[in-house]
Amino acid sequence: MQLAITALGNNQINFIAELLPAVSDCKCNMLEIRSSRLAQVTAAYLLVQGNWNQIAKLENVLDSLQRRMEIKIHTIRPEQKEKAREFVPYSLETISLDRDNIMESVSTFLIDREIDIEEMSGSSYLAPYVQTPVFNSKYVILIPPQLNLLSLREEFMDFCDQLNIDAILEPIKR
Repeated sequence: MQLAITALGNNQINFIAELLPAVSDCKCNMLEIRSSRLAQVTAAYLLVQGNWNQIAKLENVLDSLQRRMEIKIHTIRPEQKEKAREFVPYSLETISLDRDNIMESVSTFLIDREIDIEEMSGSSYLAPYVQTPVFNSKYVILIPPQLNLLSLREEFMDFCDQLNIDAILEPIKR
């Protein structure tokens, strides 16, 4: 059984130092963890595994940890894995002037074509020399094999040209 955990708290509170021992104390195995700082907030994402008793115990510990440390913790038990589907993994990076709907527009383009978004991140910063606000985004996407890659690439580049976005779409190589 698996448990997905999201935790959000102020940077002043090092809740991750208490979250990780709670997982191991409940005899759960860490499958995946990600953590990042967003302004004055720390966010952590964990996927843990254990039997039903260990997961239930961890959920109780997380509930008390949330109250004691005044952080936000949400959990969900993911459904069993579906049968593995075939995809072609691609990396997608964009850069453009900072506008409100860049990530929304790119994400909608992908979702409308039934392309799975595995990971996404973005940030705004001032461009060197000119101090113009610029937005940079990075995606890991999974393209279904029935999509024609050449047509998709052409369509995506036309889409980017219309929105004045510079983009790189390339396969992930291992």
